[in-house]
Amino acid sequence: MSATVSPPSPSHGTEVPVRGLAISRMWGRSQSAIPTLAAVILLVAMLVYAELAYGRVFHAGTMSSLLVSFAPTIILAVGMTIVILSGGIDLSVGAVVAFTSVSGVMLMNIGVNGWLAVVLMIVFGALFGLVSGVLIQYFNVQPFIATLAMMFLARGLASILSTVPVQAPEDAPILALATDWKLYDGPKTNDLVLTPGFFVAVLVVVGAFVLLHRTRTGRTVYGIGGAENSAQLMGLPVARTRVFIYVLSGALAGLAAVVYTAEVGGKAQNVTGIGWELDAIAAVVIGGTLLTGGAGYVLGSVVGSLVLAALAMIITKDGGIRPEYLTIITGGILLAFVLLQRVLTARRRK
Repeated sequence: MSATVSPPSPSHGTEVPVRGLAISRMWGRSQSAIPTLAAVILLVAMLVYAELAYGRVFHAGTMSSLLVSFAPTIILAVGMTIVILSGGIDLSVGAVVAFTSVSGVMLMNIGVNGWLAVVLMIVFGALFGLVSGVLIQYFNVQPFIATLAMMFLARGLASILSTVPVQAPEDAPILALATDWKLYDGPKTNDLVLTPGFFVAVLVVVGAFVLLHRTRTGRTVYGIGGAENSAQLMGLPVARTRVFIYVLSGALAGLAAVVYTAEVGGKAQNVTGIGWELDAIAAVVIGGTLLTGGAGYVLGSVVGSLVLAALAMIITKDGGIRPEYLTIITGGILLAFVLLQRVLTARRRK
Protein backbone atom coordinates (compact mmCIF):
# COMPACT_ATOMS: atom_id res chain seq x y z
CA MET A 1 0.00 0.00 0.00
CA SER A 2 1.66 3.21 -1.21
CA ALA A 3 1.65 6.29 0.93
CA THR A 4 0.63 9.57 -0.60
CA VAL A 5 3.21 12.26 -0.10
CA SER A 6 1.74 15.72 -0.01
CA PRO A 7 3.82 18.57 -1.38
CA PRO A 8 5.57 20.57 1.25
CA SER A 9 3.71 23.64 2.30
CA PRO A 10 5.45 26.89 1.50
CA SER A 11 7.49 28.11 4.37
CA HIS A 12 6.60 31.52 5.64
CA GLY A 13 10.23 32.05 6.46
CA THR A 14 11.19 32.17 2.78
CA GLU A 15 8.67 34.91 2.09
CA VAL A 16 10.42 37.39 4.35
CA PRO A 17 13.75 37.43 2.45
CA VAL A 18 11.92 37.68 -0.87
CA ARG A 19 9.84 40.58 0.36
CA GLY A 20 12.91 42.16 1.88
CA LEU A 21 14.79 41.83 -1.40
CA ALA A 22 11.92 43.43 -3.31
CA ILE A 23 11.72 46.29 -0.84
CA SER A 24 15.49 46.73 -1.04
CA ARG A 25 15.35 46.95 -4.83
CA MET A 26 12.50 49.45 -4.73
CA TRP A 27 14.42 51.54 -2.21
CA GLY A 28 17.52 51.45 -4.41
CA ARG A 29 15.55 52.65 -7.42
CA SER A 30 13.82 55.36 -5.41
CA GLN A 31 17.13 56.64 -4.06
CA SER A 32 18.29 57.48 -7.58
CA ALA A 33 15.23 59.72 -7.98
CA ILE A 34 15.74 61.59 -4.68
CA PRO A 35 17.97 64.37 -6.17
CA THR A 36 15.45 64.96 -8.98
CA LEU A 37 12.61 65.10 -6.46
CA ALA A 38 14.65 67.54 -4.37
CA ALA A 39 15.13 69.72 -7.46
CA VAL A 40 11.38 69.73 -8.10
CA ILE A 41 10.69 70.73 -4.48
CA LEU A 42 13.33 73.47 -4.69
CA LEU A 43 11.82 74.81 -7.92
CA VAL A 44 8.31 74.94 -6.47
CA ALA A 45 9.59 76.57 -3.27
CA MET A 46 11.47 79.24 -5.25
CA LEU A 47 8.43 80.05 -7.39
CA VAL A 48 6.12 80.22 -4.36
CA TYR A 49 8.58 82.49 -2.55
CA ALA A 50 8.86 84.76 -5.59
CA GLU A 51 5.06 84.94 -5.87
CA LEU A 52 4.66 85.85 -2.20
CA ALA A 53 7.55 88.32 -2.19
CA TYR A 54 7.18 90.04 -5.55
CA GLY A 55 3.88 88.91 -7.07
CA ARG A 56 2.94 88.17 -10.69
CA VAL A 57 5.08 85.04 -10.90
CA PHE A 58 2.36 82.48 -11.58
CA HIS A 59 1.20 84.58 -14.51
CA ALA A 60 1.18 83.44 -18.11
CA GLY A 61 3.36 86.36 -19.17
CA THR A 62 6.06 85.66 -16.57
CA MET A 63 6.08 81.93 -17.31
CA SER A 64 6.32 82.68 -21.04
CA SER A 65 9.42 84.84 -20.70
CA LEU A 66 10.98 82.32 -18.30
CA LEU A 67 10.55 79.38 -20.68
CA VAL A 68 11.50 81.23 -23.86
CA SER A 69 14.65 82.82 -22.44
CA PHE A 70 15.98 79.51 -21.11
CA ALA A 71 15.20 77.41 -24.20
CA PRO A 72 18.88 77.43 -25.36
CA THR A 73 20.02 76.37 -21.86
CA ILE A 74 17.55 73.49 -21.89
CA ILE A 75 18.91 72.31 -25.26
CA LEU A 76 22.49 72.46 -23.98
CA ALA A 77 21.48 70.66 -20.77
CA VAL A 78 19.95 67.81 -22.76
CA GLY A 79 23.18 67.26 -24.67
CA MET A 80 25.22 67.55 -21.47
CA THR A 81 22.96 65.02 -19.75
CA ILE A 82 23.75 62.37 -22.36
CA VAL A 83 27.47 63.12 -22.13
CA ILE A 84 27.55 62.95 -18.31
CA LEU A 85 25.43 59.78 -18.28
CA SER A 86 28.26 58.16 -20.24
CA GLY A 87 30.77 59.26 -17.63
CA GLY A 88 32.16 62.12 -19.73
CA ILE A 89 32.06 65.90 -19.80
CA ASP A 90 31.83 68.51 -22.56
CA LEU A 91 33.37 71.90 -21.82
CA SER A 92 33.20 73.11 -25.42
CA VAL A 93 29.47 73.75 -25.84
CA GLY A 94 29.50 77.44 -24.86
CA ALA A 95 32.32 78.25 -27.28
CA VAL A 96 30.68 76.14 -29.99
CA VAL A 97 27.54 78.26 -29.57
CA ALA A 98 29.65 81.38 -30.20
CA PHE A 99 31.41 79.99 -33.28
CA THR A 100 28.31 78.52 -34.90
CA SER A 101 26.32 81.70 -34.23
CA VAL A 102 28.95 84.02 -35.75
CA SER A 103 29.72 81.74 -38.70
CA GLY A 104 26.02 81.18 -39.46
CA VAL A 105 25.19 84.90 -39.49
CA MET A 106 28.23 85.66 -41.64
CA LEU A 107 27.18 82.99 -44.13
CA MET A 108 23.74 84.61 -44.36
CA ASN A 109 25.37 87.99 -44.97
CA ILE A 110 27.37 86.73 -47.95
CA GLY A 111 24.28 85.36 -49.64
CA VAL A 112 24.06 81.76 -48.49
CA ASN A 113 20.49 80.51 -48.25
CA GLY A 114 19.20 81.23 -44.76
CA TRP A 115 17.91 77.74 -44.01
CA LEU A 116 21.10 76.19 -45.40
CA ALA A 117 23.09 78.43 -43.06
CA VAL A 118 20.96 77.17 -40.15
CA VAL A 119 21.72 73.57 -41.11
CA LEU A 120 25.41 74.39 -41.42
CA MET A 121 25.40 75.87 -37.91
CA ILE A 122 24.23 72.52 -36.57
CA VAL A 123 26.73 70.65 -38.77
CA PHE A 124 29.62 72.84 -37.56
CA GLY A 125 28.69 72.04 -33.98
CA ALA A 126 28.54 68.32 -34.79
CA LEU A 127 32.04 68.50 -36.32
CA PHE A 128 33.48 69.88 -33.10
CA GLY A 129 31.77 67.04 -31.25
CA LEU A 130 33.14 64.53 -33.73
CA VAL A 131 36.71 65.67 -33.11
CA SER A 132 36.17 65.45 -29.35
CA GLY A 133 34.64 61.98 -29.63
CA VAL A 134 37.46 60.64 -31.79
CA LEU A 135 40.11 62.06 -29.46
CA ILE A 136 38.41 60.52 -26.44
CA GLN A 137 37.61 57.11 -27.91
CA TYR A 138 40.50 56.36 -30.23
CA PHE A 139 43.36 58.44 -28.77
CA ASN A 140 42.46 57.88 -25.09
CA VAL A 141 42.41 61.62 -24.35
CA GLN A 142 40.53 62.49 -21.18
CA PRO A 143 37.13 64.10 -21.93
CA PHE A 144 38.08 67.14 -19.84
CA ILE A 145 41.21 67.79 -21.92
CA ALA A 146 39.70 66.96 -25.31
CA THR A 147 36.67 69.20 -24.87
CA LEU A 148 38.78 71.93 -23.24
CA ALA A 149 40.91 71.98 -26.38
CA MET A 150 37.77 72.24 -28.52
CA MET A 151 36.56 75.08 -26.31
CA PHE A 152 39.70 77.12 -26.97
CA LEU A 153 39.61 76.22 -30.67
CA ALA A 154 35.97 77.23 -31.13
CA ARG A 155 36.35 80.46 -29.14
CA GLY A 156 39.50 81.37 -31.06
CA LEU A 157 37.89 80.71 -34.44
CA ALA A 158 34.89 82.82 -33.45
CA SER A 159 37.23 85.70 -32.55
CA ILE A 160 39.09 85.33 -35.84
CA LEU A 161 35.83 85.52 -37.77
CA SER A 162 34.73 88.72 -36.05
CA THR A 163 35.62 90.73 -32.96
CA VAL A 164 32.53 92.91 -33.30
CA PRO A 165 28.85 91.88 -33.31
CA VAL A 166 27.47 90.81 -36.68
CA GLN A 167 23.83 91.18 -37.68
CA ALA A 168 21.78 88.79 -39.79
CA PRO A 169 19.77 90.24 -42.71
CA GLU A 170 16.31 91.51 -41.84
CA ASP A 171 14.68 88.84 -44.01
CA ALA A 172 16.76 85.98 -42.60
CA PRO A 173 14.51 82.93 -42.03
CA ILE A 174 16.22 82.22 -38.71
CA LEU A 175 14.28 85.14 -37.23
CA ALA A 176 11.07 83.14 -37.72
CA LEU A 177 12.11 81.00 -34.75
CA ALA A 178 11.52 84.02 -32.51
CA THR A 179 8.00 84.70 -33.77
CA ASP A 180 5.56 85.24 -30.92
CA TRP A 181 2.77 82.67 -30.83
CA LYS A 182 -0.02 83.79 -28.53
CA LEU A 183 -1.50 80.60 -27.09
CA TYR A 184 -3.60 82.29 -24.41
CA ASP A 185 -5.04 85.79 -24.46
CA GLY A 186 -5.18 86.81 -20.84
CA PRO A 187 -6.27 90.04 -19.17
CA LYS A 188 -4.08 93.07 -19.92
CA THR A 189 -0.55 91.80 -20.64
CA ASN A 190 -1.00 88.43 -19.00
CA ASP A 191 -0.72 86.44 -22.24
CA LEU A 192 0.86 83.05 -22.78
CA VAL A 193 3.24 83.82 -25.63
CA LEU A 194 5.76 81.21 -26.76
CA THR A 195 8.07 80.97 -29.75
CA PRO A 196 8.99 78.24 -32.23
CA GLY A 197 12.42 78.17 -30.56
CA PHE A 198 10.82 77.04 -27.31
CA PHE A 199 9.00 74.21 -29.09
CA VAL A 200 12.30 73.20 -30.70
CA ALA A 201 13.63 72.76 -27.15
CA VAL A 202 10.55 70.68 -26.25
CA LEU A 203 11.13 68.42 -29.27
CA VAL A 204 14.78 67.99 -28.23
CA VAL A 205 13.72 66.93 -24.73
CA VAL A 206 11.17 64.44 -26.08
CA GLY A 207 13.66 63.06 -28.59
CA ALA A 208 16.34 62.63 -25.93
CA PHE A 209 13.87 60.88 -23.61
CA VAL A 210 12.94 58.40 -26.35
CA LEU A 211 16.61 57.90 -27.26
CA LEU A 212 17.69 57.16 -23.71
CA HIS A 213 14.77 55.01 -22.59
CA ARG A 214 13.46 53.34 -25.73
CA THR A 215 16.50 52.52 -27.87
CA ARG A 216 19.58 50.32 -27.76
CA THR A 217 21.75 53.43 -28.05
CA GLY A 218 20.23 54.76 -24.84
CA ARG A 219 20.91 51.50 -23.01
CA THR A 220 24.48 51.66 -24.26
CA VAL A 221 24.87 55.22 -22.94
CA TYR A 222 23.79 54.08 -19.47
CA GLY A 223 25.97 51.00 -19.81
CA ILE A 224 29.09 53.01 -20.65
CA GLY A 225 28.57 55.26 -17.66
CA GLY A 226 27.70 52.43 -15.28
CA ALA A 227 30.28 49.79 -16.22
CA GLU A 228 32.04 50.16 -19.56
CA ASN A 229 33.78 46.79 -19.39
CA SER A 230 30.48 45.02 -18.77
CA ALA A 231 28.91 46.90 -21.68
CA GLN A 232 31.69 45.70 -23.97
CA LEU A 233 31.34 42.12 -22.77
CA MET A 234 27.62 42.32 -23.51
CA GLY A 235 28.44 43.22 -27.10
CA LEU A 236 27.15 46.79 -26.95
CA PRO A 237 28.68 49.20 -29.52
CA VAL A 238 30.68 51.20 -27.00
CA ALA A 239 33.12 52.92 -29.38
CA ARG A 240 30.51 53.99 -31.91
CA THR A 241 28.13 55.18 -29.19
CA ARG A 242 30.75 57.27 -27.39
CA VAL A 243 31.64 59.12 -30.59
CA PHE A 244 27.93 59.60 -31.32
CA ILE A 245 27.39 61.07 -27.85
CA TYR A 246 29.86 63.89 -28.48
CA VAL A 247 28.63 64.46 -32.04
CA LEU A 248 25.12 64.82 -30.63
CA SER A 249 26.30 67.22 -27.91
CA GLY A 250 28.03 69.39 -30.51
CA ALA A 251 25.01 69.33 -32.81
CA LEU A 252 22.72 70.38 -29.96
CA ALA A 253 25.13 73.23 -29.16
CA GLY A 254 24.76 74.35 -32.75
CA LEU A 255 20.98 74.09 -32.44
CA ALA A 256 21.08 76.12 -29.22
CA ALA A 257 23.04 78.76 -31.14
CA VAL A 258 20.28 78.83 -33.77
CA VAL A 259 17.56 79.36 -31.16
CA TYR A 260 19.55 81.95 -29.22
CA THR A 261 20.54 83.92 -32.32
CA ALA A 262 16.89 84.09 -33.34
CA GLU A 263 15.82 85.25 -29.86
CA VAL A 264 18.32 88.16 -29.86
CA GLY A 265 17.16 89.40 -33.24
CA GLY A 266 19.84 87.79 -35.40
CA LYS A 267 22.85 89.30 -33.63
CA ALA A 268 25.96 87.17 -33.10
CA GLN A 269 29.24 87.89 -31.35
CA ASN A 270 32.34 86.00 -30.32
CA VAL A 271 31.71 86.46 -26.57
CA THR A 272 28.37 84.66 -26.68
CA GLY A 273 28.11 81.52 -24.54
CA ILE A 274 30.83 82.31 -21.99
CA GLY A 275 30.07 80.12 -18.98
CA TRP A 276 27.13 78.39 -20.63
CA GLU A 277 28.83 75.02 -20.34
CA LEU A 278 28.92 75.52 -16.57
CA ASP A 279 25.24 76.42 -16.51
CA ALA A 280 24.47 73.24 -18.44
CA ILE A 281 26.54 71.11 -16.09
CA ALA A 282 24.89 72.74 -13.07
CA ALA A 283 21.43 72.07 -14.52
CA VAL A 284 22.32 68.42 -15.11
CA VAL A 285 23.71 67.87 -11.61
CA ILE A 286 20.85 69.72 -9.90
CA GLY A 287 18.47 67.60 -11.95
CA GLY A 288 19.87 64.42 -10.40
CA THR A 289 22.32 63.01 -12.94
CA LEU A 290 25.41 61.50 -11.30
CA LEU A 291 28.69 63.10 -12.34
CA THR A 292 30.22 59.63 -12.38
CA GLY A 293 27.69 58.54 -15.00
CA GLY A 294 25.25 55.68 -15.30
CA ALA A 295 22.27 57.25 -13.51
CA GLY A 296 20.09 60.24 -14.25
CA TYR A 297 17.15 61.58 -16.22
CA VAL A 298 16.91 64.09 -19.02
CA LEU A 299 13.67 65.42 -17.52
CA GLY A 300 15.58 66.08 -14.31
CA SER A 301 17.98 68.28 -16.27
CA VAL A 302 15.01 70.28 -17.55
CA VAL A 303 13.98 70.83 -13.92
CA GLY A 304 17.56 71.86 -13.13
CA SER A 305 17.46 74.41 -15.96
CA LEU A 306 14.20 75.82 -14.60
CA VAL A 307 15.76 76.09 -11.12
CA LEU A 308 18.49 78.31 -12.60
CA ALA A 309 15.85 80.28 -14.50
CA ALA A 310 13.79 80.81 -11.34
CA LEU A 311 16.90 81.93 -9.44
CA ALA A 312 17.75 84.48 -12.14
CA MET A 313 14.15 85.72 -12.09
CA ILE A 314 14.19 86.20 -8.31
CA ILE A 315 17.40 88.23 -8.46
CA THR A 316 15.99 90.36 -11.29
CA LYS A 317 12.69 90.99 -9.51
CA ASP A 318 14.35 91.78 -6.20
CA GLY A 319 16.52 94.52 -7.64
CA GLY A 320 18.51 94.80 -4.43
CA ILE A 321 20.55 91.63 -4.99
CA ARG A 322 23.69 92.18 -7.03
CA PRO A 323 23.83 90.04 -10.22
CA GLU A 324 27.20 88.65 -9.10
CA TYR A 325 25.42 86.75 -6.36
CA LEU A 326 23.72 84.60 -8.99
CA THR A 327 26.99 82.73 -9.53
CA ILE A 328 27.59 82.37 -5.78
CA ILE A 329 24.10 81.05 -5.08
CA THR A 330 24.27 78.70 -8.07
CA GLY A 331 27.57 77.35 -6.75
CA GLY A 332 26.04 76.79 -3.32
CA ILE A 333 23.05 74.92 -4.76
CA LEU A 334 25.35 72.84 -6.95
CA LEU A 335 27.55 71.94 -3.99
CA ALA A 336 24.51 70.88 -1.96
CA PHE A 337 23.29 68.56 -4.71
CA VAL A 338 26.76 67.08 -5.25
CA LEU A 339 26.97 66.28 -1.53
CA LEU A 340 23.47 64.76 -1.68
CA GLN A 341 24.59 62.55 -4.55
CA ARG A 342 27.66 61.45 -2.60
CA VAL A 343 25.59 60.51 0.44
CA LEU A 344 23.08 58.51 -1.61
CA THR A 345 25.85 56.78 -3.58
CA ALA A 346 27.62 55.77 -0.36
CA ARG A 347 24.39 54.35 1.10
CA ARG A 348 23.68 52.43 -2.08
CA ARG A 349 27.12 50.82 -1.96
CA LYS A 350 26.55 49.74 1.64
